[in-house]
Amino acid sequence: MLDQMHVRNVLSQHYDLSPDVKLAESMKDIYDRMDRVVTPPDWVSFAPYVKAINALKKERNAVILGHNYMTPEIFHGVSDFVGDSLQLAMKATDVDADVIVQCGVHFMAETSKILSPEKTVLMPDMAAGCSLAESITADGVEEMRAKYPGAPVVSYVNTTAEVKAASDICCTSSNALQIVNAMESDTVIMTPDQYLAQNIANESHKTVVYWPGSCIVHEQYTAKDLRDFREWNPRTRLIAHPECPPDVVAEADFSGSTSGILKYVTEEKPEKAMLITECSMASNIADELPEVEFVGPCNMCPYMKKITLEKVLYVLHTMDNQVEVDAAVAEKARLSVQRMIDLSRELGI
Repeated sequence: MLDQMHVRNVLSQHYDLSPDVKLAESMKDIYDRMDRVVTPPDWVSFAPYVKAINALKKERNAVILGHNYMTPEIFHGVSDFVGDSLQLAMKATDVDADVIVQCGVHFMAETSKILSPEKTVLMPDMAAGCSLAESITADGVEEMRAKYPGAPVVSYVNTTAEVKAASDICCTSSNALQIVNAMESDTVIMTPDQYLAQNIANESHKTVVYWPGSCIVHEQYTAKDLRDFREWNPRTRLIAHPECPPDVVAEADFSGSTSGILKYVTEEKPEKAMLITECSMASNIADELPEVEFVGPCNMCPYMKKITLEKVLYVLHTMDNQVEVDAAVAEKARLSVQRMIDLSRELGI
């Protein structure tokens, strides 16, 4: 974990990061992307960091990958590419950059390093973990294999490199159903998200068995929450991520991955929408969809929120927090991810 006082002392010696009204006004084109959810006083504070980071990116030949759950000032202010974890890792393989700054959680940085081993991958805060990734180990995968001999292991990309290496193939929330259905065995092991697995099992012709992990954000939602909200405001479209419990997904009007949610809201443009996922998702698309009013509860991921503009600037300046993956582990993990990519292309996903 970064020492906040040390970070500020280092940055203060090299950058003027004091709030600057004139600078903020001069960067109105960037602010316009988030002015619905970021107040003018906050933007005055953010603008010096955004300017410094965007300048330093050019010096370092760096790109910033911003996950959908990042705060708006990171998502819109400094990110070169935005999306879900796999979209970002795949984009990293295509860009002509020496350095990748992963604005997300640790398993995402590992995935970027696995797919782009020649690039330097920086993590703004090494303590930005993930309850799903931490819920299972490679030993857990072997435990499931012993319990269900011959069943292939489909692991969510929200896993460590070691778990990916111990798996047969990876999946995302957007392609999980197709990946599971494409497996030759009648029984398929899914790790580590029990709720994603149960939601896939409800749609698949396969027998899906699973590891009992869950996301600390999505498991908080309940079906009663949705029923109560719908009774209070029946005109609101309820849109759930498949990491939510199955009874929550059953109550929703639509369920999909982060990219699926974005596509649905963009195409449908409901008058009101409640996104039953990490709350920064709504913040980051609010300005693009002024006709949609985003309402409802806000469950934040404490790990995602460890990533700040200050930490992004610090690691770009110092080149600290470089993510490394053991070469042997990375090779096996790369195979699991590549199998998913290849199969997705074959299936036309």
